[in-house]
Amino acid sequence: KSLTSKTIKFKKLFFVSALKIILIGTLSVMVVGVCFGIGAFKGILSSAPDVDPASVLPQGFATVVYDAKGNELTKLVAANYNRSSEKIDKIPQYLCDAFVAIEDQRFYEHNGIDLKRILSAGIMVLQSGKLQQGASTITQQIIKNNIFDNWTNESDIQKIKRKIQEQYLALELEKKMSKEQILEIYMNTINLGQNTLGVKAAALRYFNKQPYQLTLSEYPVIAATTSNPSRYNPTSHPDNNKKRRDVVLDNM
Repeated sequence: KSLTSKTIKFKKLFFVSALKIILIGTLSVMVVGVCFGIGAFKGILSSAPDVDPASVLPQGFATVVYDAKGNELTKLVAANYNRSSEKIDKIPQYLCDAFVAIEDQRFYEHNGIDLKRILSAGIMVLQSGKLQQGASTITQQIIKNNIFDNWTNESDIQKIKRKIQEQYLALELEKKMSKEQILEIYMNTINLGQNTLGVKAAALRYFNKQPYQLTLSEYPVIAATTSNPSRYNPTSHPDNNKKRRDVVLDNM
């Protein structure tokens, strides 16, 4: 009777049909989701600004007044304009190494983005439920600071969009510039606290020296301020800076 029961056959047929409908619906949702994701991703990339070596150069330099004989009379500095340009061949290699060690250890190996750091940051997002900083390479930081405006006031959605564009533009920039050129721009761009932009302004502000005059113990003091210029300021928070400096030295 069980083998020939129409009720049992109908139940089994209904179950199989329902399972097929659920499977087809799930696959349809997945396909639509993937198509939507690809479309959104392409849309984000297509709206990204153009990037080239000229567009990522830092803006806003201090104005120096000289007399007729070439002697410096005064230096005029406005907010966010205390920057003095310095060529990479005049920046000590150990000072460059200090920044690479604390900001982007695989700088000379990656092609603009660090997949290991991105994966690590993704895991942190899943664990904490919040977008965390720390996955940006030196190349990405240049693009963030010199291409994008008002990124400090972004919503989470805007931050995700900017991060995707940032990574895409970093890949494009590294096709057009050498690592030395990128590092030079970074060393002249980075905010190092107390209205100092770039390593030359920071060396003069904190040690009253040119970058080439700094000592090995002074290189990591400047590099230590990068992640949080206020918290790790060597003048106002020397203890915090010392802890961060020791991390820089260990990484070096």
